[in-house]
Amino acid sequence: MEPHLDATAQADLIRSGEVTPRELTEGAIERIEALNGEVNAVIHPLFEEALETDPADGPFKGVPFLVKDLVCQVEGTPQHEGMRFLRDLGHRGDADSWLTSRFRAAGFVIVGKTNTPELGILPTTEPEAYGPTRNPWSLDHSSGGSSGGAAAAVASGMVPVAHASDGGGSIRIPASCCGLVGLKPTRARVSLAPLGDFVGGLSADLVEARSVRDAAAVLDFVSEGAPPGEPYFAPPKGRPYTEEVGADPGSLRIGLMTTAPGGLEAPQAECVAAAEAAARQLEALGHSVEVAHPGALDDPNYTEQFLVRWTAGVAAGLDFWSMRTGRQITQGDVEPLTWALAEQGWEHSAARYVSAIGYAQIVSRAAVAWWQDYDLLLTPTLGAPPAAIGTIGTGHEEEPLAPIARALPYAMYTAAFNATGQPAISVPLHWSEEGLPIGVQLVGDMGREDLLIQVAAQLEEAAPWAERRPPAFAAA
Repeated sequence: MEPHLDATAQADLIRSGEVTPRELTEGAIERIEALNGEVNAVIHPLFEEALETDPADGPFKGVPFLVKDLVCQVEGTPQHEGMRFLRDLGHRGDADSWLTSRFRAAGFVIVGKTNTPELGILPTTEPEAYGPTRNPWSLDHSSGGSSGGAAAAVASGMVPVAHASDGGGSIRIPASCCGLVGLKPTRARVSLAPLGDFVGGLSADLVEARSVRDAAAVLDFVSEGAPPGEPYFAPPKGRPYTEEVGADPGSLRIGLMTTAPGGLEAPQAECVAAAEAAARQLEALGHSVEVAHPGALDDPNYTEQFLVRWTAGVAAGLDFWSMRTGRQITQGDVEPLTWALAEQGWEHSAARYVSAIGYAQIVSRAAVAWWQDYDLLLTPTLGAPPAAIGTIGTGHEEEPLAPIARALPYAMYTAAFNATGQPAISVPLHWSEEGLPIGVQLVGDMGREDLLIQVAAQLEEAAPWAERRPPAFAAA
């Protein structure tokens, strides 16, 4: 009975005594074993550890959970980040990350770790180290990335919720591809400790979820009690995010953006149609929607400046793992795209990197000013439906950077809000003629996760998605 229930409902079953934590864990293990052969979402099963876990008495006591195999460490377990280099060394995490400790304190039972592209670079999860994660809605298509393993696991019913992270869209892109809720919090809402940030505050962590209430409840718990030394602080929330589910946001002024930012290739028609249909739904809910967006998003130099930061992050990532393992990473240790991006990162001067950060801050100020006149921005989450497996690539083509060009349509509406630090959520309101999910994105002002949760919950009630099931879905 559990596969179709969200994490909140599963936790309620435990509190009521209808099931035990062990029974839920055993059920999740059975579903992973049944489905993972075709979906390839879980690359590091932690079944024995999970069955021995005595879960903490938190809001999700006993609920099975998966951690993304990128940055967030689980003590004593494989930490490979999509890299053959780390896989072949058998590298393991030496301690829990701060966020892992919060997931444990919430009562989650960690049953495994999920697949991710090498260093989380691409919006598709097809690392050479572990092979492609396939979309439960169509096994020939990508589950998105870089949290594609997490999204596929939740969409297929393996677990009700799973850890995800987002440095350019990597929570929202897989959520769109797999028909889920993906909330990227405001910068610094959730600590990255022991790290401070990722290349100037691009990255944020939370989960892939089936319901708005699950995303809200997890955010409530993991955003509390940040350790000392945080480099940034998010605006304080007014009340628990769970209280925003079902709360009336009033009549909002919402801008609709369906044009391609910065002169990029125009989005595909089905993605535009998804956003336009969402606009009509929002109007039916009493909101005012008009075609409008921040002009700063059309800055023609934005993508180039973003890639200065991104390539620097890739180069720093390889330097870190060389230092951490005591073995110098060479070109043959990583995918061609990873090496090509790292070479660019190593070529950039420190001055160029600092200039790119400054450029992004100036553009961000101009973009965020738009929210003085509007409450929310509505866009397609992606510029194209989920990609077919193998079409984005890893750089074995003649030009190793070609996958970046092919990836741009999938991050064209998401990456800007990693740069600004604003919260954004993808919700599953549309399916293509092929039966593939197509999400829509809502973006709020800094610190306004509350408003995103209120409106996303309105949409969830008006156009419910909870009963939709992909072909690859766990049996009860």
